[in-house]
Amino acid sequence: MSTSSGTGSANHRNGTHRSSLRAQSSASTSSAAHKPSLKSKTVLRKSSPAALGSAPSASKSGNGGDSGVPGRVRVAVRLRPRNGEEMIADADFADCVELQPEVKRLKLRKNNWDTDTFEFDEVLTEYASQKRVYEVVAKPVVEGVLDGYNGTIMAYGQTGTGKTYTLGQLGEEDVADRGIMVRAMEDILAQVSLETDSISVSYLQLYMETVQDLLDPANDNIAIVEDPKSGDVSLPGATLVEIRDQHSFLELLQLGEAHRFAANTKLNTESSRSHAILMVHVRRSLKTESNGNSHMTKSLKPPLVRKGKLVVVDLAGSERISKSGSEGHTLEEAKSINLSLSALGKCINALAENSSHVPFRDSKLTRLLRDSFGGTARTSLVITIGPSPRHRGETTSTIMFGQRAMKVENMVKLKEEFDYKSLSKRLEVQLDSLIEENERQQKAFVDEIERITVEAHNQISEAEKRYANALEEEKQRYQNDYVESIKKLEENWSKNQKKLAAERLALGEKNGLEVTSNGNRSIAPALEEVSELKRMVQKEAQLKMAAEEEVNRLKLQLTESKRVEVSGNSEIMRFHKMLETETQQKEKLEEEIATLHTQLLQLSLTADETRQNLERHGSQKTSGGALDSFMSQLKLPQLQDPGNAEKPPVAKLFEQADDADVRIHAVKVVANLAAEEANQQQIVEAGGLTSLLMLLRNTEDETIHRVAAGAIANLAMNETNQELIMAQGGIDLLSSTAANAQDPQTLRMVAGAIANLCGNDKLQTKLRSEGGIAALLGMVRCGHPDVLAQVARGIANFAKCESRASTQGTKRGKSLLIEDGALSWIVQNAKTETTAIKRHIELALCHLAQHEGNAKEMVKEGAIWELVRISRECSREDIRSLAHRTLTSSPTFLTELRRLRVDIR
Repeated sequence: MSTSSGTGSANHRNGTHRSSLRAQSSASTSSAAHKPSLKSKTVLRKSSPAALGSAPSASKSGNGGDSGVPGRVRVAVRLRPRNGEEMIADADFADCVELQPEVKRLKLRKNNWDTDTFEFDEVLTEYASQKRVYEVVAKPVVEGVLDGYNGTIMAYGQTGTGKTYTLGQLGEEDVADRGIMVRAMEDILAQVSLETDSISVSYLQLYMETVQDLLDPANDNIAIVEDPKSGDVSLPGATLVEIRDQHSFLELLQLGEAHRFAANTKLNTESSRSHAILMVHVRRSLKTESNGNSHMTKSLKPPLVRKGKLVVVDLAGSERISKSGSEGHTLEEAKSINLSLSALGKCINALAENSSHVPFRDSKLTRLLRDSFGGTARTSLVITIGPSPRHRGETTSTIMFGQRAMKVENMVKLKEEFDYKSLSKRLEVQLDSLIEENERQQKAFVDEIERITVEAHNQISEAEKRYANALEEEKQRYQNDYVESIKKLEENWSKNQKKLAAERLALGEKNGLEVTSNGNRSIAPALEEVSELKRMVQKEAQLKMAAEEEVNRLKLQLTESKRVEVSGNSEIMRFHKMLETETQQKEKLEEEIATLHTQLLQLSLTADETRQNLERHGSQKTSGGALDSFMSQLKLPQLQDPGNAEKPPVAKLFEQADDADVRIHAVKVVANLAAEEANQQQIVEAGGLTSLLMLLRNTEDETIHRVAAGAIANLAMNETNQELIMAQGGIDLLSSTAANAQDPQTLRMVAGAIANLCGNDKLQTKLRSEGGIAALLGMVRCGHPDVLAQVARGIANFAKCESRASTQGTKRGKSLLIEDGALSWIVQNAKTETTAIKRHIELALCHLAQHEGNAKEMVKEGAIWELVRISRECSREDIRSLAHRTLTSSPTFLTELRRLRVDIR
């Protein structure tokens, strides 16, 4: 790789003249086709260039589960734009890939003149929006899930190439950044009816070959269960949450991401250390047409449901240990990730070659994805790549993985079945309703009979009481009248007797004759009085007869009341007979209910027998003939053997270059070669590292200083080279160069080299004692954002190593960074608007705060306020969680927060 070729590709990489470059590329391709003498060797690898969502749909007649339709795995490639580090480190190099989205092709540069060309179902440039990615990759699969098919969307690629951004971005700050998970749930919620349909979600991670529940961290070892007949894989121990709206789904994703394992590596500050698996179960009820049958027939007809499952898999990134710098537990995580991805690659190779044995059981990842590759699901795969030529090997491996996946054929099947459970529940509800209605009517009938009986008894009692009182009063009245009449008669008779006796006595004193004559005359009034008395007696007799008639009348009324009572008793007897009739009807209804239960049981048995027949006679998956594939071996440019006597070592190469421009060009060549990890060992063995350090010591040309410092920064990415640089006084030379340099690019290169050295746990004390930290802090005088970003990265790496040492118990006392005065600069720049600087400063603060010995000094400098802000406002969930966990675990911070009355819950 030459310097001129790397410089000449700047416009192509940045996309400033993409249309003109495409025209030049087309012209060069056409000229190459007519001039076979040129050295360009373009190899075209073809797969079926179909649209990503154009898989054939299965027939929806019948139950849909028997007749499978072939559906190839669809693969799209997405290019990540250059990040800040690559813009600096690869500034002089062209991208290793060139995209041709119009013809859905990708060109992979082997060197300056050789390229390999590949075709995919979709080619997405670095400018492709999240909406565009969703529409071509995921939307056809989501529509299939809504129609009753299983679907899988998976992202594969090197760590740091944007898999999690493509799938799981929440879009909290900008809705345009929403990933496939969020957009897919929006489409599903828009299409289903929550009254008749249901959506449930599980969110899992596969970490170190254990399936863990991201919604319930305590459930950290979920068993994988396989159906021995159908081979379907299920996770019965996973948490299943029903989704009713988009807000609850976003909260679920946030909860899952907070529990997912991540780590800071050289390739990615937030590298996923586990495979995340989102499972969305969609159950939709179909409306059946009425044929005018009886109500009983319609009640016994089971509803038809379609069950689709969407699986979204965010694979952990593949990585090379030498590049990621993983060590300790992070190294074990990387090994587990690479083993599971290797097992997935073996299964895809076997399926692509139509092998008789596919090793699905080699890993839990392949067991979980058994239905996605070679199964019954409709699968879309998006492979993510980066533009950096330093990772050409990983980019090639990712592209070839996608090419092999395009040869895998699935048998897409419709998941449609009768819902016997729903029918059973509906019949049970109807039975309960009938029984409840019958009991209610029976209770109302009994209550009515009791009410009528009580009312009749009350009326009879009241009538008897009223008639008895009236009879007693009338009898008493007549008796009183009779006694009064007798008394009057007796008094009148007594008076008359006395009067008569007095008259007789008066008359006896006169003549006897006279007496006799007068006596005859006085008898007449007495006779009249007697007649009067007789009349009164007759009248009394008549009154007595009238009283007796009234008594007889009252007796007749009493008889009538008794007759009414007898009639009421007859009515009560009639009601009792009606109650017996209702009881017989209830018994008959219970017999009908028992008959319905028997019919339901018979239907269930028939359904089970039908399902077994369907599974026994299901169609076998057919797969097309395997296409032969091959992998071209990329040959990276290597240094000449330093042992060859005809070629001078690097030191002599610099010494023999008398002209300054020639020497600068020679140093650029070594710097470009040092960007490839495969060349670094030979550069060091040829004396290149020693020569670069000598150039820093003996020359005053700032251009040579800048290029040499950049080469040393590339070599400093290797741990062995870091120790050699420190052993040969490299930190002292870099510090001296930083003190004398004025060019921001020179300071950026020096700061990058020191930042790489700060990430070595073994060199902490020596790096500080030789002025490395002081040199970093001294370079902030420049004020250039790129220089400040490298300074912040170095401080973050140094703080991370100190935090790790504190956790392991090998560090005591206050941080060396705080002793050298770095904390005040960190606090002053914590609110900077530059994203790269801000991210590294936030990480440095969190790592410093993890050591209790630094807490008092951080409180004194005001760093605790920045930690509170980070725990609330930081855009990255992992840094927010780290800051919150640090604040809540430090006694010093908790005491200060209580004193300040700050709530961090």
